[in-house]
Amino acid sequence: MKRTFLKLISVACLAPWVPAARAQLRVEISGVGANQIPIAIGQFWDDPAGENQISAIVKADLKRSGVFRIIDTTDLVRENAPPNDAEWKSRGADALVGGSLRRAGDGRIEMNYRLRDTVKAADLSALSLAVQPQFARLAAHRIADDIFEKMTGIRGAFATRIAYVGRSGSEHRLEIADSDGENAFIALRSTEPVISPTWSPDGTRLAYVSFESKKPVIYVQDLATRRRTAVANFKGSNSAPAWSPDGRRLAIALSREGLTQIYLMNADGGDLRRLTNTAGIDTEPCFGPDGQTIYFTSDRSGGPQIFRMNADGGDVRRVTFNGSYNISPAISPDGRMLAYVSRRDGRFQLYVLDLATSQEIRLSDGARDESPSFAPNGRYIMFASEAGGRGTLSVVAVDGSARYSLSARTSNIREPAWGPFTK
Repeated sequence: MKRTFLKLISVACLAPWVPAARAQLRVEISGVGANQIPIAIGQFWDDPAGENQISAIVKADLKRSGVFRIIDTTDLVRENAPPNDAEWKSRGADALVGGSLRRAGDGRIEMNYRLRDTVKAADLSALSLAVQPQFARLAAHRIADDIFEKMTGIRGAFATRIAYVGRSGSEHRLEIADSDGENAFIALRSTEPVISPTWSPDGTRLAYVSFESKKPVIYVQDLATRRRTAVANFKGSNSAPAWSPDGRRLAIALSREGLTQIYLMNADGGDLRRLTNTAGIDTEPCFGPDGQTIYFTSDRSGGPQIFRMNADGGDVRRVTFNGSYNISPAISPDGRMLAYVSRRDGRFQLYVLDLATSQEIRLSDGARDESPSFAPNGRYIMFASEAGGRGTLSVVAVDGSARYSLSARTSNIREPAWGPFTK
């Protein structure tokens, strides 16, 4: 079976928390939505960096989403100056963003921005932020989030983070970066592989699998303190951790009693309970957003398929029926869509299933796509793919309308996990 189904790996020793400058990711947009919103984003006045980086970040975020068409302009648009709506509309802009920045006496950067509907000649939003210089990029992402939400009704996810595994030669790194691949840093470094990173619901911890003791062991690592704990180190394979929505429990896959089965335990490793008991392999659990349901992969019907059960192990039902090989379930934040990888005609590709209508859509066209992970707003899915023989991360809108990729110049990157919204 495919590597993501069996999940037998080797992993890493803890490394210092250091920047991953050489692994900053490059964004390549390969598809955009058919019905884009034309928006003009003026240069922000008095940019302390002197390069108008804030407006550039906002533009890049909105362009990458596929929802917006950026109207080119070098105009300096103040957020408190009355705009000429008719002029901007004549230039093709349905919306206009203006803003200003200045360095405060305490060293913080003060940002002010306004979003204007030029068609209705009305303001849609305004924000004022004061941040330390190291958080300027995050503030720019939050401005983009606000624009995305006001224009689409969907919460933006630009100010979130992603985790992934990078490999250069014999070195494997668990890395964390902004959603656009910038500001990457290394949480774990090893000469052995790393797989299955997964975020706690509050974004403060990562669970992953390590083979530093020459067997798969599940660890939980606190991202602020770098402290980590081995929470599953049983006989056999310990794999595929998945957080419950309240962050108190982990669903995991263990082979301690023979074939791999699904277990539930506290996030600190206590109170282990077995949920499945079959003559096949049950693995890759993931919680539904209500915390009462677990989706998982099982070959109990012959080939691997996606099943659903109650969080206590009862009421098991098969979910996928198209294709003979479906693995790696990921459930959308609203619980309405199931993403998974399906092997058809010898190719492993990403599919999404509407659980209410049973309508299935293929979202990728690669040959070895794997590890889907939903954005916290449910609008996009990140997954691992290949380009030019190198591992990359791809992002696609759930309706297939837009897509882009993140790649590293000197390493393969796999095993993506999109982090949650954070305060």
